[in-house]
Amino acid sequence: MKVIFTEKAPRPGGHYSQAIVHDDTVYVCGQLPIEPESGEKITGPIEEQAEQALKNIAEILKAAGSDMNHVLKVTVYLADISLWERFNAVYARFFGEHRPARTAVPAPNLHFGLQVEIDAIAAVKT
Repeated sequence: MKVIFTEKAPRPGGHYSQAIVHDDTVYVCGQLPIEPESGEKITGPIEEQAEQALKNIAEILKAAGSDMNHVLKVTVYLADISLWERFNAVYARFFGEHRPARTAVPAPNLHFGLQVEIDAIAAVKT
């Protein structure tokens, strides 16, 4: 088991790792829309929040020897499920032709009043 940490994603705010690699699988913790360098919470529209959370995941995957094209499963937590279509447009653009398995969970009380949190499971590139 290998602990992953990169300065290009937000520092963990508690007792957890950005990601863990085990048996060529990367488990990325939930990523909020937080800009890694400044620690600024992106509180704008869902599109901006989704983009930042996905960028954070991409950086963590890169540090783990993977990328977005190797994502197997994504879980999306949305504070308001009525934002789904707007979120999904950003998600589809970010992933392109790749379509990992996905679950969407309504979660009305996300940290810091943010609108989205995303976690992912990916394969390590071989």
